[in-house]
Amino acid sequence: MDIKDFRILIVDDEESLREVLSIMLHREGYRVEAAADGAQALARLKDQAYDLIISDIKMPRVGGFELLRHVRETSPDTVMIMITAFSSTEEAVEAMKQGAYDYITKPFKNEEIRIIVRNALERRTLRQESRRHQAEGARRQSLGGLIGQSRCMQELYDLIEKVAATRANVLITGESGTGKEVVAKAIHYNSDRRDMPFIPINCGAIPENLLESELFGHEKGSFTGAISQKQGLFEVANLGTLFLDEIGELPPMMQVKLLRVIQEREFRRVGGTKNIRCDVRVIAATNKDLEVEVKSGAFREDLFYRLNVIRIELPPLRERREDIPLLVEHLYQKLTGREGFQIEEAAMRRLLEYRWPGNIRELENVIERCVVLGAADRLTAQALPLPLQAAQAGGGETLGTGLEIPDSGFDLDAYLGAIEQEILQKALEKTGGVRKKAAELLGISFRSIRYRLAKFGISPDDEE
Repeated sequence: MDIKDFRILIVDDEESLREVLSIMLHREGYRVEAAADGAQALARLKDQAYDLIISDIKMPRVGGFELLRHVRETSPDTVMIMITAFSSTEEAVEAMKQGAYDYITKPFKNEEIRIIVRNALERRTLRQESRRHQAEGARRQSLGGLIGQSRCMQELYDLIEKVAATRANVLITGESGTGKEVVAKAIHYNSDRRDMPFIPINCGAIPENLLESELFGHEKGSFTGAISQKQGLFEVANLGTLFLDEIGELPPMMQVKLLRVIQEREFRRVGGTKNIRCDVRVIAATNKDLEVEVKSGAFREDLFYRLNVIRIELPPLRERREDIPLLVEHLYQKLTGREGFQIEEAAMRRLLEYRWPGNIRELENVIERCVVLGAADRLTAQALPLPLQAAQAGGGETLGTGLEIPDSGFDLDAYLGAIEQEILQKALEKTGGVRKKAAELLGISFRSIRYRLAKFGISPDDEE
């Protein structure tokens, strides 16, 4: 805030002191007004807000303490400095206990006043900035850090707010890297469960023989290694939200047990005989087509309908390219804590043209690579990974032709590996994640595609 925007009110029953302070602070550039006592000050406060009030403590009609209490109640952002005689500093200290910023004693030095006023206004500005950042942080947290202004994202924000107000189970679908857990958190932190636990679990990352214990807990001695009683995640998440990521990977027997918990709202620990009640909202997520899985018998139909009360389908990044500039800026600030990131036009064109098979997760990896290897505050096309440097307009099924070799050279193996990985991902997308069909599409054996997928850590949808 510019110094001329700060409004100061001088309150004192001594006219000479009011004039001295008013002239001095006006010369400093502040907007200054004066009141002869607390009553006049209260009248002014009905129509005008002030950034700073300098008030005498002892005044007729309405004194400084009464004025201070009124300001604390009605205008907590206003900073107050109290004036007192040298012999009455105890009253000034009491005023500070009640919320005054500081006090000055008569007689005072002009430079002392200037410093106190400047420090007081700086503190006020910092306090307001802190509150603004906290509010922005709370808003971001309530939306889970979701970034985007595209139409599909605006529709997603509206849907999250509506869904969060209900107790219904939610199924979030979308490609890998689209931010399914981020959306689950946004639903939780916008709901009346926001103060209770949000517990995520990846159903595909835990061995089948340990999954039941993770979800429902176990009793001491219930199996080898169960040396003590353990709470399961349903118990930990009681009154909160349990996020079941990769729900399509849940083994058939666990699907039965999960269905019972959702229906009955109770469960038993492994090795236990006591039913434990729970009130947990379940949000599930998958990159599989569960309706296809139901038809094939890989996923229980009754569980699918229990989870699919409300469906949220997340768009891939290639369908909301207009959000990429915002995402790049957000990711840069997240990674560096700095603002002012500049993006070369050619670099932004490549980012917009690329197909982003890994979606936002891939974009974050690219920006992190550029931050580490490129200029600190500028993103150039040369800093991008080679598959992005070779991106073609249209973004459809191009495979990175038209590459120009940079003068500095490049890593051929890394480039060919990136191209191979993208081709494999596209083949899997075309075949619904079925490796056998993808191998046929690419003219290679099933053993070959299995090896290649394992090499790049790509998880297909099928179980063959």
